[in-house]
Amino acid sequence: MVTFTVPSQLRRFFWAHQRIAYDLLLKTAWQTIDSFARRDPQLCGRTGAHAVLHTHERNLNYHPHVHLIVPAGALDQRSRQWRQKPKNDNVLFWATNLSRVFRAKWFDAMRLAGQHCQEPLPDAWVVHCEKVGRGEQALLYLGRYLYRGVLPEKNIIADQDGKVSFCYQDNKGKRQVRTLPGGEFLWLLLRHVLPRRFRRVRDFGLLHANAKRLIQLLQLTLHMRLPRPDSLPPRPPVLCERCGKVMTILARMVEPSHHRLC
Repeated sequence: MVTFTVPSQLRRFFWAHQRIAYDLLLKTAWQTIDSFARRDPQLCGRTGAHAVLHTHERNLNYHPHVHLIVPAGALDQRSRQWRQKPKNDNVLFWATNLSRVFRAKWFDAMRLAGQHCQEPLPDAWVVHCEKVGRGEQALLYLGRYLYRGVLPEKNIIADQDGKVSFCYQDNKGKRQVRTLPGGEFLWLLLRHVLPRRFRRVRDFGLLHANAKRLIQLLQLTLHMRLPRPDSLPPRPPVLCERCGKVMTILARMVEPSHHRLC
């Protein structure tokens, strides 16, 4: 799992230009991973990533960053080979090198977007690259934030005298309690509301929805046996809520595009 974090000096810019800044953060983070996978002598191919945008720390302070779950391998389309990092190698890419390339790509993307930051930025940006085994734990960790708010209701422990108290776990796993006036607490939550119809979860490379041919090539390369369509179990029938009998579907209603969630 690779985590890209922007310097604190950029947070004001992120808040003022959320749609542009969040989009550039996701794209430049993936472009950095993609360039490293293509040029790495052990991989030298196309990889993929599952990216999730976060805007908060554990104590709900504003802290934009993006997590990417990246396979430790890449597909060479010419030779039709799947190359992986050695099992005893705990580093996919060196974080210091990722930081430099990410910083350069960010400035280039800002220039192309016609944006600039007036505050001086540090030379070293924070990037973490950690091995997470097969990735199940990383997926569970990121999945907790997809279908709920930034603060679970059970973590709100008090609401008295116009002040709200909530608990959280710090980076060391210790329980902490934070108390704020009601207005500041609501503002703390509203800062993490994303722009309308903005997609905080994105797939890149091999994991993109338009990469079906690459997935098929990867399946052939790895000699994966896929079940035949006729061997799959049939879908369960749709039953009537009143009589319990099987219903026949004559037509499906598609919602207008402006009602769909992105």
